[in-house]
Amino acid sequence: MADEKNSAPRRVGVDIKIDPEIHRGAYANKAVVAHNADEFVIDFIVDLPPQPQVVARIVTAPIHARRLLDTLADNVQRFEARFGPITATRPRGPGAAEA
Repeated sequence: MADEKNSAPRRVGVDIKIDPEIHRGAYANKAVVAHNADEFVIDFIVDLPPQPQVVARIVTAPIHARRLLDTLADNVQRFEARFGPITATRPRGPGAAEA
């Protein structure tokens, strides 16, 4: 039974193809989330003059939204343990949109 200690589950890698345009990424400084009974919609927005613009939209099933929430929470916790707390500030001034 000594082997049981050394038989930790192994993570299996997945070969994922990524389009070069998506690989480049998109900057966003706001996000808006909406949902219905079947899906979550997450719009990533660049809020800069003259007008805010959606730069990416993700539509996903509720179970994947939950997994994303859990993964983000875990990563924020690890980030803060390494770099210190993230402080949230509210936008100020004319034209500042709600986050």
